[in-house]
Amino acid sequence: MTFSIHGLPVTRGIAIGRAVLVASSRVDVAHYFVAPAQVDAEIDRVRIGRNAVVEEIQRLQLTIAQMGPKEAPQELTALLDVHLLLLNDDELVAGVKRWITERFYNAEWALTSQLDIISRQFDEMQDAYLRERKADLEQITEKVLRAMKGARTAAAPPPARSNRQRSQQDLLLGDTVDVPLILVAHDLSPSDLLQFKQGVFAGFITDVGGKTSHTAIVARSLDIPAVVGARLSSQLVRQDDWLIIDGDAGVVVVDPSPIILAEYGFKQRQGELERGRLLRLLHTPAVTLDGQKIELLANIEMPEDAPGAVKAGAVGVGLFRSEFLFMGRQGSLPDEDEQYQAYRRAIEGMQGLPVTIRTVDVGADKPLDSSLRDEAHLNPALGLRAIRWSLAEPAMFLTQLRAILRAAAHGRANVLIPMLVHASEIRQTLALIDHARAELDNRGVAYGPVQVGAMIEIPAAALTLKVFLKYFDFLSIGTNDLIQYTLAIDRADESVAHLYDPMHPAVLRLVAGTIAEGLAQGKPVSLCGEMAGDTSLTRLLLGLGLRSFSMHPAQILSVKQEILRADSAKLQPWAQQVLADDEPGYRLGPNQNSD
Repeated sequence: MTFSIHGLPVTRGIAIGRAVLVASSRVDVAHYFVAPAQVDAEIDRVRIGRNAVVEEIQRLQLTIAQMGPKEAPQELTALLDVHLLLLNDDELVAGVKRWITERFYNAEWALTSQLDIISRQFDEMQDAYLRERKADLEQITEKVLRAMKGARTAAAPPPARSNRQRSQQDLLLGDTVDVPLILVAHDLSPSDLLQFKQGVFAGFITDVGGKTSHTAIVARSLDIPAVVGARLSSQLVRQDDWLIIDGDAGVVVVDPSPIILAEYGFKQRQGELERGRLLRLLHTPAVTLDGQKIELLANIEMPEDAPGAVKAGAVGVGLFRSEFLFMGRQGSLPDEDEQYQAYRRAIEGMQGLPVTIRTVDVGADKPLDSSLRDEAHLNPALGLRAIRWSLAEPAMFLTQLRAILRAAAHGRANVLIPMLVHASEIRQTLALIDHARAELDNRGVAYGPVQVGAMIEIPAAALTLKVFLKYFDFLSIGTNDLIQYTLAIDRADESVAHLYDPMHPAVLRLVAGTIAEGLAQGKPVSLCGEMAGDTSLTRLLLGLGLRSFSMHPAQILSVKQEILRADSAKLQPWAQQVLADDEPGYRLGPNQNSD
């Protein structure tokens, strides 16, 4: 039966494919395809892992049999019997084999996919005792997964297949080989999403999240259709269901009819044609009709993203989110040499164009380890995050600063400091940068010059700009957090997403004031939040005097198209009218430009 689920759109475009349900606790399971020649080896890996767990349980049973009834409760014996029954369940074994032989899933992926199908069957059981056996099934699956780690094949995982969109005829036939796949989960951390850059998934859906949560931000960097905040999607969608993601409307269509498939297939092809037309602007300079040169920079997460930014037409990196080097490492932070090599790769990958590296910004919706939640604090977004954490861990911070300075010897590099608000924090940060230089001097290690900038993302910072401009070479407006803190809205919470408004008068006036003050003092100001890539806001930002935009590479050509059609001089009076309005969003309709 066809039905739709509504959420928040975070990436434009249409994705059509089969659902892959992943529980949050198992999101780090490897997802890749195996070659037909590897099918038997993958089945053997599951068999070896399963047999290892069976042998472990049998040893326990033998030990229990040698113990007295007081030492070995009868309940424990019964539990082990249940675990053995589940391990020998024909549906579990046959299902795993089917995923591997028919879909070419790797062994771990096949096992967790079948677990999700059987888990739903347990959920639907009337008997409470039987429903509770779902937990036993999950436990033995985790045991098998751990056992399989020691049974890996010698061959490395093959490159992920491309997610090319198949023809409408192929989809209607229900072909199961090389069909695009759509990930469905309750939640995904930014570090979880990085593994998807290999291209296994054509799109994703999550129950929770906001349009500017970091999960959504990374989704945009992947340039795949995505919907977040879809509430019960992971419960309503079943493993292997056909899905359509409408990334423009924030709608997910489940089990679409042939007519709906045909309609969305047409929209998908239209979107591809539009992207093709935008490619014609790749080598066109970003200059307004009245001759204003506009700087279009890229936001990246990993060093490997740099070549893609150049290919997309970026004239530099305005925001390298260095925290992604720190995430998902179970407390083992990258050392100086590892960071140095990563920053160097990014700088060299930009082929002489400037790279702005933001110092580590973890906390709130970007924990160091996605398996650990911050339960100690009521609101981590207002706690020890970003520069506050760096200043609280000076050894870690100095390590990062030394690595950035060393990498700057290989090209143009800037350092960007997040979440500053106090003059004392500014002075302490700059002193640590000087200290890092002195340490490198003492070691006789070469390093390069860097420009140092501050992020304006807290209202208090936007209201005390003269202090910031006294110390820093440039400013970068982080509108995602600026909106969050100005409007007191958790940007990762879908329940208040309707209140997250970049057009709120307070937000616009803080942005406009920062741009104006920077211009008055001759200091560059860029904007690196999600507002930078929103084409509905491009003309307004131009009218407010913004001349440097930093966004995901996938958004650059769309924004450039708006810039080429705009006359910034004519937009200035209109922008001031918008700024003075009590409801500025009212003026941003289809005819927003005044030229």
